[in-house]
Amino acid sequence: MKLVWCLFSEEEVTQEDVENVVHTAKSVRVRDEHRVLHVIPQEYAIDYQEGIKNPVGLSGVRMQAKVHLITCHNDMAKNIVKAVERCGLKVDQLIFAGLASSYSVLTEDERELGVCVVDIGGGTMDIAVYTGGALRHTKVIPYAGNVVTSDIAYAFGTPPSDAEAIKVRHGCALGSIVGKDESVEVPSVGGRPPRSLQRQTLAEVIEPRYTELLNLVNEEILQLQEKLRQQGVKHHLAAGIVLTGGAAQIEGLAACAQRVFHTQVRIGAPLNITGLTDYAQEPYYSTAVGLLHYGKESHLNGEAEVEKTCYSISWLVDQATQ
Repeated sequence: MKLVWCLFSEEEVTQEDVENVVHTAKSVRVRDEHRVLHVIPQEYAIDYQEGIKNPVGLSGVRMQAKVHLITCHNDMAKNIVKAVERCGLKVDQLIFAGLASSYSVLTEDERELGVCVVDIGGGTMDIAVYTGGALRHTKVIPYAGNVVTSDIAYAFGTPPSDAEAIKVRHGCALGSIVGKDESVEVPSVGGRPPRSLQRQTLAEVIEPRYTELLNLVNEEILQLQEKLRQQGVKHHLAAGIVLTGGAAQIEGLAACAQRVFHTQVRIGAPLNITGLTDYAQEPYYSTAVGLLHYGKESHLNGEAEVEKTCYSISWLVDQATQ
């Protein structure tokens, strides 16, 4: 968390003053070979008044801003931009997927009360934690749904593509809710005939791995809460945990997660959308819908043009500068 400050000549804070503070934060020194993706304001202080969410229109001499920085490695960012441009597309901005997903699945009340959104994809789990209406922490954990798929493939000798389909269609993250007489057909390799597998046996492979993944998230949350507590910042996640992303659609995941986090858990799907909701109102569309929300807000704030396109690269963001 970086603390930046700005002196302004007028007695009343203007929007330009706020933008100057954010601009100053973008120029702070980060780790070598890294670039700043996002500067997210958390709160402002004017003279001796702290905890201000919107300082525009208030009077004072000195303004300070606490911001959260999200960074990524320069070379990785350049490579993904090159790949997109070779497809004939133009990249306007790189967006952290965890931030994008939070735009689509969280409510303002959840952000205010305290919530952690976990976007579980194939290769990474992207974490964003909010308390008091502000983004307090972001993190990318380089393990996710592909690990579960690999476990299924090796445990039952089935091709990875079939293992993924089995996980999505028949997988369960909580074995206790699976019927004893339920079975699954498992394709084999090398032209061998498929086999019949008890769904309970499948759950015995899936549940421990999901529990392990969620424990990685829980450890990150506990460390953050202790840090926030020491700083005197709201740290309780009263709104609990929101799981989203393609790998969050497996049956029983919310119940499994409640055992790990010991708090309320829900599966997050995109909110406030109309039209083709049958296609877009699923957890695996959270990042895409969030990008639309992010782009709309940026355009309304004068930060981007409608014609430009934003792309999400969650795997680029390896650490949020604290």
